[in-house]
Amino acid sequence: MKRRALVTGGTAGIGAAIAEALAHDGVEVIVVDVVPEKVEQYAKDTGRPAYVLDVSDFDKVESTLADIEAKHGHINILINNAGITRDGLVHKMCRRTQWNSVIEVNLSSVFNTVRVLGAGMRERGWGRIVNISSMNGQKGQFGQANYAAAKAGMIGLTKSIALEMASKGVTANCVAPGFILTEMTKAMRPDILEQEAAKIPVGRMGAPEDIAATVAFLSSKAAGFITGQVIAVNGGQYM
Repeated sequence: MKRRALVTGGTAGIGAAIAEALAHDGVEVIVVDVVPEKVEQYAKDTGRPAYVLDVSDFDKVESTLADIEAKHGHINILINNAGITRDGLVHKMCRRTQWNSVIEVNLSSVFNTVRVLGAGMRERGWGRIVNISSMNGQKGQFGQANYAAAKAGMIGLTKSIALEMASKGVTANCVAPGFILTEMTKAMRPDILEQEAAKIPVGRMGAPEDIAATVAFLSSKAAGFITGQVIAVNGGQYM
């Protein structure tokens, strides 16, 4: 059986590391991202198929994924990694630009992709769904009520998907990263980075490859008895 994966938000950071790890394991990888320039550059750099897609738009998800499967074949591994932050205190948060936008991109997108691809996985009797949640979805976070709510909702959605699809050979799990060193976090002040690292028992911040290795295993045939779980990859920062 040919393993073929779709990675959302797959052109940079954690998503790109996941795509690389899956490809290393022999998986055919297709990535989508909302930024056309990133998609074009990723395809040029890697030679892998990459498509522009706003995963919060159900109609676009439905049509684009239909086109992708028609061109490349059935997708049996789905990695929901796309996400945004729009931080702010609840009593000051804009309902449309902060609350709704984060919920739509970080949570509704998971429904959108699973709704489109899940039926095919069930019919074919094999599939892997891995959703990238967050430590902040487990514990909450000051100034991130929207993000934490979306990532917590993703956990509940994943567990429900796991129950519905387990008998059909499809697993669904969450990976909950802690503080991961990406281009965004590297831009933080060095003293702030040191403070964050000091909170982590293993003594360092995570790398995108730490998340990617976990996702690659959960996407493998060997992980068929793991479903409905939240795998924390946070260096012991939250237990």
